Amino acid sequence: MTACVCGLVLLVLLFIDLVTKMFAHAYRFSQNSYFLGIVRLRYTENAGFAFGMAADNRAVMVFITIFTIFLIIGIGALFFTVYKRNRFARGVLAVIEAGAIGNLIDRLYFGWVRDFIEVVEIRIGSLRILPTYICNIADIYIVFGAILLIFMILFIGPHAIFPLTKKWRAEAKRLEAERESKKLKDTLSPEEKRPSEAKDEDFEEVVVFDKSEKPPKPPTDG
Repeated sequence: MTACVCGLVLLVLLFIDLVTKMFAHAYRFSQNSYFLGIVRLRYTENAGFAFGMAADNRAVMVFITIFTIFLIIGIGALFFTVYKRNRFARGVLAVIEAGAIGNLIDRLYFGWVRDFIEVVEIRIGSLRILPTYICNIADIYIVFGAILLIFMILFIGPHAIFPLTKKWRAEAKRLEAERESKKLKDTLSPEEKRPSEAKDEDFEEVVVFDKSEKPPKPPTDG
C-alpha cells in the first residue's frame, strides 16, 4: 500500500473517529439496555487512560500524553523504514496511527478523551476476564490494529517468526542461506576474496585469422 493511499486511509479513519466523538459529546448518549446483551452507547469523559485508571493523577496523564506523541512518531518511522515494502503492515500502521492521533487530539484540546461505547464485562464462569469497559472508535483502531500487527509479525510473510505457508517458509530459508553466505564472505580476507590471477604461461597462444585472408603457407625446403 503506497504512502498516499495509507495517508488517505488514516485521514478517513481519523475523520470517522472525530465525527462520532462529536455526536456523542453533543447528544450525550445514554442507553439503558445493552444491544445483544453486549454493548450500549453511554457517553463519558475519560480523564485517565485504559479503564479510567489514574484519572486524578496529572503527572501520569502528562506522561501518557508525551508517550502517545512518541508513539505516533515511532509508528511513522516504522512506516517509512522497517515496513516501507510491506503493504499490509503499512495499512495496519495507518489504522493504529489514526487511533493514536484521534485520542491525542482529545487530550490536547479537552484534557480528557470522549468515550461512548460501553462493553459489558466478560466472564468465563465465575472468572472475570475483563471488567465493563467504555471506549471509542479510536480505541478500536488501536486494539485491532495492534492485534493484526502482532499476527503479521508472527505468521505473515517470509520475514515472520512462524511463516504460515510453504512458499513463505521456502523464501525464509532462501533468505537465511543468503545471509549466511554474505556473513561467510565478510569473514574472508581480501586475499581470499580476490580471484586467482591466471599467468600468461598457463595459456597457449591462439592466432586468429580473418576468414577473408588466406593463412600463411608453411615454409618449403630449399
